[in-house]
Amino acid sequence: MLLGFDPDSPIEGRRVVVTGIGAMSCAGTGTEALWRALLSGKTPIDRHVPEFDASHLGGPKELRRLDPFTLYALAAADEAWRQSGLDETYANAASIVATGIGGLQTLTEQFAVLTERGANRVSPFMIPMMMPNAAAAAVSMRFGTRGPCETITTACAAGTHAIGYAARLVAAGRVEVAVTGGAEAVMTPLSMAGFTNMTALSGSGISRPFDVDRDGFVMGEGAGILIIESLDHAVARGATILAEIRGAASTADAYHLTAPDPDGAGAVECIRLALRDAQLEPNDIDHVNAHGTSTPLNDRAESLAISAVFGERRPPVTSTKGYLGHSLAAAGALEAVVSVLTLLNQSIPATLGTVSIDPAIDVDVVLGQPRPHVIRNIISNSFGFGGHNGCLIISQSRR
Repeated sequence: MLLGFDPDSPIEGRRVVVTGIGAMSCAGTGTEALWRALLSGKTPIDRHVPEFDASHLGGPKELRRLDPFTLYALAAADEAWRQSGLDETYANAASIVATGIGGLQTLTEQFAVLTERGANRVSPFMIPMMMPNAAAAAVSMRFGTRGPCETITTACAAGTHAIGYAARLVAAGRVEVAVTGGAEAVMTPLSMAGFTNMTALSGSGISRPFDVDRDGFVMGEGAGILIIESLDHAVARGATILAEIRGAASTADAYHLTAPDPDGAGAVECIRLALRDAQLEPNDIDHVNAHGTSTPLNDRAESLAISAVFGERRPPVTSTKGYLGHSLAAAGALEAVVSVLTLLNQSIPATLGTVSIDPAIDVDVVLGQPRPHVIRNIISNSFGFGGHNGCLIISQSRR
């Protein structure tokens, strides 16, 4: 079925593979910098994306008309597109790029202009810069993709949901190729005040996923982008296949606007649906890339969900937020990129910042050093405000 298919139905039809990955993060530009940072054992002082040369993405005037979240998405997409080996433009493709909030930096800057200099000095580009769909649109225009161009906005699960939705488009035959992931850049005084006052941020300024002393998340920013396509299309053009999107799922807690279901019931169902979608059993999962935000409630609920599904087998678990911080909608997309890198390197990065696992959390968290491991199938979890749950199963290609 090409149109009107149920986004929560299994990914049936054509197999979906990853042929390109790109990343912008506090580690710097690109996936190599990201992987080196995760293996370094060191946590950064600043989770902003460092300044970088974006001249290959447009002229000075063009770049000034992009909010940082759109610029990060473009930079990550450019890396992924070049790695995929696709032609300069590709019409039969989708652009599905998530964000949780969109151009908040532009909005706050222009509000200051309004209050200090008057309404007639507000930029005419404010609306197209701040709109959440700006990144998906910019990616579409850069690569000439004329298929679905959409934005998923489901808080911290959005990047994962975007990739799952894009995989369904490819699997169903709606498009041959999709550029998909998430981007976020909301480390503004306004957002930091809001998250601080709702007691979501770490008072110590340290991200400690699953640690007994965890006290909230540390904000991050960035973008993660994947190029996905049908297996037949990738093989026909001689592409290098990095991984396969084997399954995806989405559920809701229907519990609370910001707190997760304390028993992890929605997360349990999401993990089980993703496994069913991938036609895998719990014993087939070799690694869990956890949401692992370092908040007391989220980490406990996620650990209960992992324990409920996997039982005593306890696959190794890691959270990249110990290094990257929590970049909201970009988090799941960056974690999908890291999952591909983990498969390629057969090594699981340690959960940085974490020292002593909470005794109430019974999962095998990778600590200290990266752990070499035979990895065929990874499940990557994302859980967002509003009770949004998303899971992806990313696997070695079966070719």
